[in-house]
Amino acid sequence: MDGRATALGAGTVLNALATGTGSSFALDVETSATVELDATTDAVTGTIAEEPNGDTTLIERCVALATERWGDGEGGHVRTESDVPLAAGLKSSSAAANATVLATGAALGLTIGDDPDDPAVDVTRLAACRLGVRAARETGVTVTGAFDDATASMLGGVCLTDNDADELRSRETVDWDALVWTPPTRAFSADADVGRCAAVAPMADLVADLAAAGRYTEAMTVNGLAFSAALGFDADPTVEAMPHASGVSLSGTGPSVVAVAAEADPTADLDAVAERWGDRPGTLRRTTTRTDGATIDDTP
Repeated sequence: MDGRATALGAGTVLNALATGTGSSFALDVETSATVELDATTDAVTGTIAEEPNGDTTLIERCVALATERWGDGEGGHVRTESDVPLAAGLKSSSAAANATVLATGAALGLTIGDDPDDPAVDVTRLAACRLGVRAARETGVTVTGAFDDATASMLGGVCLTDNDADELRSRETVDWDALVWTPPTRAFSADADVGRCAAVAPMADLVADLAAAGRYTEAMTVNGLAFSAALGFDADPTVEAMPHASGVSLSGTGPSVVAVAAEADPTADLDAVAERWGDRPGTLRRTTTRTDGATIDDTP
């Protein structure tokens, strides 16, 4: 009763804290989860490879909810390994939850797919995603439920969602190169100032309209300026990138900033962005968008 799965990190088009509408896009950074179930117990333990003393409540709750719903309440152990930095705004919690739920489904012998009308599919990836979002809410790691982050991580591409209703409004594929600057500080989503974010709701509505029209890169730049101010982050990195990027935004509740270069944009130059950001403390990462989403891996 072992299973392994991998889910993706993501960047932000629209932060859902202001209005409940959010949008995120999958990045080629991964979190893997290995789940070993034990039918003799209902206790679940967890380990985070990069942080042996880290909080494992979320991934343990994911296993418990999955076995309660699809199994017989089995316990066991879950271990995650990740390229997604924790508390950096790159959706590490969503990736960990998605990977854990899928790995648990695999350990239970379930067939996971995307077509709810396919009799061979036991659980859809969207249903698995919603279970991980429930675990995130129950363990207090998110304010909004982060359904936008979770769907991008699970399904790939760029997703626009109603986080209050856990409704996927749209999903499209995008082909962008990305540059991520992550400063050395951390910012936990659950600590975000919701009141200040609510104050920029009119700008969030504008961002949602742009995203709904498929103008994702413009949307994310407006989002980056508005939410940097609302969440107390320096907007200078966003402004520095604007002349050279198709779009740039504070990702999630920060502190990472993500600049993208769309394939159809001949003016985009992420090397120029990297030169502007290069003297800032922290790390720079070059990556791309992903369209495949989370996957079941071969059993270890």
